[in-house]
Amino acid sequence: MTEKQVTGRRLVWHGMLLFLIGVVTGTQQRRFTNMRMALSAHLEGVMNGTFLIALGAVWTQLDLPPNLARAARWTTLYGTYGNWLFTTVGAALGTAAANPTLSQGHHGKPWQERLVLLGFRSMRYAFLSAVVLIVSGLTRGLSEE
Repeated sequence: MTEKQVTGRRLVWHGMLLFLIGVVTGTQQRRFTNMRMALSAHLEGVMNGTFLIALGAVWTQLDLPPNLARAARWTTLYGTYGNWLFTTVGAALGTAAANPTLSQGHHGKPWQERLVLLGFRSMRYAFLSAVVLIVSGLTRGLSEE
């Protein structure tokens, strides 16, 4: 197997793991302080897991220098797992700052609100960077075809 194929297979593995984590989160929804945000955490796990599986399937099509491919892989993993993690932590702590729509009147302690808010911000920028790298890697070489 080439390095790209190995990376693609690892991304599929991570996708299945995150999908499983999302399914398990859904079975525990009633145990969270904020059940609506727990439902979101369940969906984040399932959807981000599916995204990783799809990305793993097309990883060999990426045309990026090795350092940018590595950056894309790690920021994607942080973004997908982080999305599930910070949504789950927000659901458990009942925080509102990161997503007032889902707060249902819940509020965490100031440090809890900051933790979840900073987590979401870092995840958002990492994931956005990853998607830009992936799109550019899939776009390179298209004009030659």
